[in-house]
Amino acid sequence: MSKRILIVGGGLGGTIVANGLCRQLGRELASGAVSVTMLGDSDRHLYQPGLLYLPFGRVREAELFREQRKVLNHRVIFHIDPAAHVDVDKQEVKTASGKTHGYDYLVLATGSRLVPDEVPGLAEGAHWFYDLDGARKMRDALESFEGGKVVVNVNVPHKCPVAPLEVTFMLQEYLAERGLGDRTEITYTYPIGRLHALEPVAEWAQPEMDRLGIRYETFFNTESVDPKAKTITSVEGTTLPYDLLVTIPPHKGAPVIEDSGLGKGGWVPTDKQTLHREGSTNVFVVGDTTNIPISKAGSTAHFEADTLVDNLVSLIQEGRMARNYDGKVFCFIETGLSTGSYVWFNYATPPKPVPPSRMVHWFKLSYNRMYWLSARGLM
Repeated sequence: MSKRILIVGGGLGGTIVANGLCRQLGRELASGAVSVTMLGDSDRHLYQPGLLYLPFGRVREAELFREQRKVLNHRVIFHIDPAAHVDVDKQEVKTASGKTHGYDYLVLATGSRLVPDEVPGLAEGAHWFYDLDGARKMRDALESFEGGKVVVNVNVPHKCPVAPLEVTFMLQEYLAERGLGDRTEITYTYPIGRLHALEPVAEWAQPEMDRLGIRYETFFNTESVDPKAKTITSVEGTTLPYDLLVTIPPHKGAPVIEDSGLGKGGWVPTDKQTLHREGSTNVFVVGDTTNIPISKAGSTAHFEADTLVDNLVSLIQEGRMARNYDGKVFCFIETGLSTGSYVWFNYATPPKPVPPSRMVHWFKLSYNRMYWLSARGLM
């Protein structure tokens, strides 16, 4: 009987899984012993980390998209019909169109979404770069900005954990290049008592901000924004005025996860080594969808997806799991418009940012171009 692998979600993690399975299970797919089906919500695949560059005029919108069908291996059965309900007991997924898909193995790769409306006034008063519309509006705001107080406000949880630092350093250099450095004051806020959740990254970032004259407010958990008064207030009672507010909005997982009773906030309880949904042996979770306390980043999804492909192939061909996920993450960090750093870490090894250099920045730009090979599982 054919083994049905169903992937819910068409982002990076789900796409790498689908393509990797097709590469390694060619014989089984050709004979009909295995099928790989993906349920997505768009005919376009977005390279989301590229949105960081859009407000600064460093990328064209067209560079960030490819047709999802062309990114996927031709043997993947692809439906633009997002999941509406997942029933792990019946081993089936119902879609928005009312169709039902059964499965033998399920991969949940539903990602995360922005929820700025959860903070009063944030959606009306702030700019962000985490989606295309927000990045466009932020680009327009930067082009018309003539100096004043800039607040970079970080809310949690959020994906791409180094992005708040990147946008802060890029803003500082962008405004200096426009001759607005002396007329601009940048303040960075973070909800805990340091500048980043990862202590080594925070210890690296603080002297960098001091050197550049960037102010910071820690223990700043956003309570509300007053767009008319142009102020942002924290739960702790601090109020900051702003002329330009750039925010990292809070995130949640996909509604289908919470609606299906699979995880609070849209995050699925996940075994950090096997990537199984807790309580399941045939349901796996990848990327932002997990509740694993590590970075929600593209590289995390990539390394998890590689592990998951090996395990699914091994289960089908040998009846056993192949290996565990070791928590590996690799993140480039833009430290301005022309320099960059990076960190890598796993469950056993803490991160240690390298000194910023132009070479690392160019490596990051090169990866931006090579992302599509990564999504196809070719690197």
